[in-house]
Amino acid sequence: MQTDGRQVKTTAGGTRILGIDPGYAILGYGVIDYQANRCRLVDCGVLTTDKEMPMPARLKSLYSGLTDLILMLEPEVAAVEELFFNSNAKTAIKVGEARGAAILACANCGLPVYEYTPLQIKQALSGYGRATKEQMQELVRRVLGLERAPSPDDAADAAAAAICHANSAASLNRIERATGVAVLR
Repeated sequence: MQTDGRQVKTTAGGTRILGIDPGYAILGYGVIDYQANRCRLVDCGVLTTDKEMPMPARLKSLYSGLTDLILMLEPEVAAVEELFFNSNAKTAIKVGEARGAAILACANCGLPVYEYTPLQIKQALSGYGRATKEQMQELVRRVLGLERAPSPDDAADAAAAAICHANSAASLNRIERATGVAVLR
């Protein structure tokens, strides 16, 4: 998570958090409201691009779609999953480009952007960094009080990133109140 001087905006009504699971074919998003240690799903889904589109057009489409979502749903902060790849460099580069487009959309809309590794997200929800995809989906479903997990997986992963940030921000705010030291400044 980045803590380079940005303060998490919170109001009496809580905080609206946008979670992003980056991808160039499918970019997952999940928006939650976090208040009084409770998370409520506002919206989640995916932005998709056609595989026949050239990469610049795909990036533009993701950027525009995410910008429109931000303007419509009005999140106050974004939580973006960091990349983890161990094999295909070409795919990693393309996903990194899509991730950059997503971060730029957030930044241009004035959102502070926090970044979490897949391990951090898993630990925040399950207490275990090696939880399976199915376990994570079930935890997202439970935390958000849903009848079924968000679908597709990319939307559930994005919601997990938002929940991770809610948990992390709450912990940091408790530390700040207890110690009087500004953790996120």
